Amino acid sequence: MGLLSSWLGKRDEPETASSPAEPAPAPTPEPAPSASAGPGPAADDDAAYEPAWNFGSLAAPPEPRPQEPANFGTPDPLKTLELRPLIVEAISTVFDPEIPVNIYELGLIYDIDVDAEARVRVRMTLTSPACPSAQQLPVDVRYKVKAVAGVADATVEVVWDPPWSMDKMSDVARLSLGF
Repeated sequence: MGLLSSWLGKRDEPETASSPAEPAPAPTPEPAPSASAGPGPAADDDAAYEPAWNFGSLAAPPEPRPQEPANFGTPDPLKTLELRPLIVEAISTVFDPEIPVNIYELGLIYDIDVDAEARVRVRMTLTSPACPSAQQLPVDVRYKVKAVAGVADATVEVVWDPPWSMDKMSDVARLSLGF
């Protein structure tokens, strides 16, 4: 069989005078199209085609993220005074992986407030918006603060104002880094 013939679906059959001609096989009937498939073979092809990718989602705006409920009340100065040293101690165990100084000494923690129900709100920043640990550091801070005895819950808010600068580092951090 030749290459062109195979592409065209024709077979090269030797013509011999001695072999009797065989009748052509009867064509098999095609199934009747269903009423829901629509007219013609194109509708059947479309019905069988399921796209692997949802390209429409690329053009659609992103779904809004659900806001975390505000679970922090009015700051209680006595509770804050009582729990703050323990919270600072816990936060001091969190390190930026690129800098060998804990994030409290780096000056990344701006505020620590505790309300009457012992719920803690920590306002912190990062060294830069492109910080590779931007997703992990706030999670680590929240986990460490929630583990402090007497703390009911913790919320960590990442803020960018005022921006972090090296002036915010403690003297201990400056000595550790050789500044």
